[in-house]
Amino acid sequence: MRIDGSGTLRAGCVLCPNPGPMTLDGTNTWILREPGARDVVVVDPGPHDERHLERVARTVQEQGARVVATLLTHHHFDHGEGARYFSELTGSPVHAVDPEHRIGGEDLEDGRTIEAGGLEVRVVAAPGHTADSVCLLLPADGVLLTGDTVLGRGTTVIMDGDGGLAAYMDTLYRLRGLARTEELRALLPGHGPILTDPLGVLEGYIAHREERLAQVAEAVRGGAASPAEVTAVVYAGVDPAVLGAAESSVRAQLRYLTERGDIGRLPAEAEEA
Repeated sequence: MRIDGSGTLRAGCVLCPNPGPMTLDGTNTWILREPGARDVVVVDPGPHDERHLERVARTVQEQGARVVATLLTHHHFDHGEGARYFSELTGSPVHAVDPEHRIGGEDLEDGRTIEAGGLEVRVVAAPGHTADSVCLLLPADGVLLTGDTVLGRGTTVIMDGDGGLAAYMDTLYRLRGLARTEELRALLPGHGPILTDPLGVLEGYIAHREERLAQVAEAVRGGAASPAEVTAVVYAGVDPAVLGAAESSVRAQLRYLTERGDIGRLPAEAEEA
């Protein structure tokens, strides 16, 4: 499925050439523009890949437009490392939840609306993948830009000690409600292709998480005594390149299950404490 150049009436994707186990085909940089308007909003300029960043800036210029705001869905380097260079290229401020990643920009607080040349983009707080994750609603197109909260293929990694699984589950339930109330037509992810069944995808994400939690709890009841042992059972055969992320995800799931009262603390975790 085509990713580079895909989009909707008001959103177009420029794919960064940084494919990998965690980035899928690469980072999707989104250019948002009201038809015929001069002002443009860019979401997630990507890593510090000068050729990619210059291509994004050139694409905007060729449209006879200018970047008036750059937004980061979260702080991870594959989404925002290139923000400073991109800001220098375009003169645009960088808005983010994390103040350390703002460049002359403001906080992307929940419910805020960014306006540019008649375009309206609404911020939806989405903690979980990271504590500072946000999604961006484009009501005129009926689409939601999801960053890494929902991916175009597979499911996102929830790292222990970052946003947290409890927050992520709350986010998924909130986005499912948003898909219904806003009658969303598509999800525009930070990696992978556009998803044209928002409600089905979000319900699938919730079901997948509950199924994985059940598998983790079953592994513990079956005798797995450490996060590594649980990972070996639940993620058997996983790509070694993402094994560390899988174990971190297991730690987040164990914490969630313990706090929910489904399991007790593992012997190995009790020793670490």
